[in-house]
Amino acid sequence: MSAPPSPSQSEPPPPPDPRRTAEAKAAVTAHLTAIGNSHTSALETRASDIQNNSIVISKQEEEVTKQTKKLADESKKHQKVADDAAGKLKELGDIQNWAEVLERDLLVIEEALKMGEGEDSGWETEEG
Repeated sequence: MSAPPSPSQSEPPPPPDPRRTAEAKAAVTAHLTAIGNSHTSALETRASDIQNNSIVISKQEEEVTKQTKKLADESKKHQKVADDAAGKLKELGDIQNWAEVLERDLLVIEEALKMGEGEDSGWETEEG
């Protein structure tokens, strides 16, 4: 004994309601558009931020270049001052060496005079 077929299995489905189909399509389209817009909006915001940051970085790069040139100029000035000071220190060292040589020569002369004064009797003069 077989069971009689159920009414839902034997009858064909009712034809789709065109109004409900249109509403469903509109809802799906709206949903997909909303999803796309949310992603597009986020990407547009990021692209805008990147562009703005790029402009700021370019300005900063120009400023760093200017400051680097100023620093190089200051460095040259400081190097010149350092070179002048080194030259003056060298001159001072040369003067110190000259003074030491002169002092040694004077000590030698002084010692020679002391020796000469100690041996006065051994020196002959034209008068004597």
